[in-house]
Amino acid sequence: MIELMILFVLTRRELTMYSIQKYIDENFGGYTKPSFGAIKPALTRLERSNCITSRKMMSDGGKLSVFYSITKNGLDELKRLILENLSDNPLQFFSNARVKISCASFLSKDECTDLFFHIKSLALQHKSKAENIINNEYNQLSFYQRIILDNTICEYSNFITIIEGLEKENAGHS
Repeated sequence: MIELMILFVLTRRELTMYSIQKYIDENFGGYTKPSFGAIKPALTRLERSNCITSRKMMSDGGKLSVFYSITKNGLDELKRLILENLSDNPLQFFSNARVKISCASFLSKDECTDLFFHIKSLALQHKSKAENIINNEYNQLSFYQRIILDNTICEYSNFITIIEGLEKENAGHS
């Protein structure tokens, strides 16, 4: 997800590594927080794959700054990363789905339709699995497990409602 977030913030303008971290925090900090140490290796990977370019410039204070910008390959990779299937791991689902939805403005209407459908389908699967555990294993579950599963079901229900709202909004755009 770090590459996706970097590419997304670079669609707005050329940025230094520090500024990339700042923009990632501003755009995604409410639901994910990649470490600053993860940014440099991701920038290196993206530059090796010709998704970004860098240029060095001396600041007024005499300090060397490296500015990164997105390439045509990077724009294609950003779209691919947003549309790529999410992991089936429920632990990663919410964080990754939120990042992808946050980047949906980069996509066409039809691509948004596909993204929302995929995310909603996975959310429904995860919710169904949690409901099946509650229904089939209720007596074997501890009080704490039941509370967590009940909360998980509520989170999925709320998330599905949000996605349905996004689907309606997206369908209304021509």
